Amino acid sequence: MSDDQRATIEWRDGGIPVSTRFDDPYFSLASGLDETRHVFLAGNDLPARLREGFHVAELGFGTGLNMLALALAWQGSEAIRFTSFEGFPMEATDIDTALTAFPEARAIADPFLRAWAEGARKFRVGAVEVEVIEGDARTALPLWQGRADAWFLDGFSPAKNPELWGPDLMEQVARHTAPQGTFATYTAAGHVRRSLAEAGFDVTRAPGHGRKRHMSKGTLA
Repeated sequence: MSDDQRATIEWRDGGIPVSTRFDDPYFSLASGLDETRHVFLAGNDLPARLREGFHVAELGFGTGLNMLALALAWQGSEAIRFTSFEGFPMEATDIDTALTAFPEARAIADPFLRAWAEGARKFRVGAVEVEVIEGDARTALPLWQGRADAWFLDGFSPAKNPELWGPDLMEQVARHTAPQGTFATYTAAGHVRRSLAEAGFDVTRAPGHGRKRHMSKGTLA
């Protein structure tokens, strides 16, 4: 992958990784893991729904924090699956630095970081089988053969990265969702909610995490 397809990082405010491409932070240093659990896990009614073979998909892999939070939440011995689409992957050293802010997640991250540093994009963390598909999701998702039981929609802000929130891509999310599958996202932007509703989801606005008033979640109708 060429350098212009890799994430370029700037560290601000004591250790927050910020994408210079999108001028947007990857997470909140104060509450990133708590936010992940509130938005992406609880927003999809996880871990209650998890079972053998359950498949989570994600737009925007970033530091892998959401994947690690899922691995922490799933204590079963049977494997579940996690597929993420990432257009601008971070370097392993940057991910490692970022995850030091979250000792609980960092404690289980070694298998992921070793695989990532070696260029592997399929690996296992605990009982979670992970695949990260690099490239533009608008191209990659239509070609994907899977269907997710739950989606983590975690691209950068729709105002900063509108390509990851357009109607065509939200339609592909719906097409790659299992019956009664769900999504959750931190954004409550009206155009995102409308696109998801038009794609076939019953969309609900829910209380956000911390200072963020609202988030969105939904179930495939």
